[in-house]
Amino acid sequence: MLLAEDQHIIRGALVALLGLEADLEIVAAVESGDAVVSAALAEHPDVAVLDIDMPGTLDGLAAAAELRARLPTCRTLMLTGYGKPGHLRRALTAGVDGFLLKTAPPDDLIAAIRKVAGGERVLDPSLAVTAWDLADNPLTAREIEVLRLAAEGADAAEIAGRLFVTAGTVRNYLTAVVAKLNARNRTDAVRIAAEAGWI
Repeated sequence: MLLAEDQHIIRGALVALLGLEADLEIVAAVESGDAVVSAALAEHPDVAVLDIDMPGTLDGLAAAAELRARLPTCRTLMLTGYGKPGHLRRALTAGVDGFLLKTAPPDDLIAAIRKVAGGERVLDPSLAVTAWDLADNPLTAREIEVLRLAAEGADAAEIAGRLFVTAGTVRNYLTAVVAKLNARNRTDAVRIAAEAGWI
């Protein structure tokens, strides 16, 4: 199994906990989404347990999608501290095999890993109702990209430079985002999109 968690204490605790199970072996433990695919390609784990929120250019969900494309034999179980509907939607779109809250008891995590390894799909019971009422993300992929950069504090000129568009185009995207989300301004749009799990 591959484990990806950016917080050192949590990663170490999970490695220790899972190492106590005779049928579970951790072949790699990484701290960023960017390291997931290369570690998986080197070690060929049966299951990757990935935190959703990790630093780097790839968060856990983006890493899961890339992992699915490049190593389809590796099944994925997502861990998150928050059951945001947008995260669940992205996880389902990425084709992950399991989605579990970090507040779940350790025995539930171990059982989920075994189920995912055995070909089953796992959804944290507390998220089952959320799965029925997932709102569609009204933003385009480019609008999400622009809003994510704005959320990181980049101004229109910097976003334009990074995306190879004009600053006016960036402002147009941000205006469209504010309108689509019925937000008061771009800060409010960032809040709305973040709470929904869209960025």
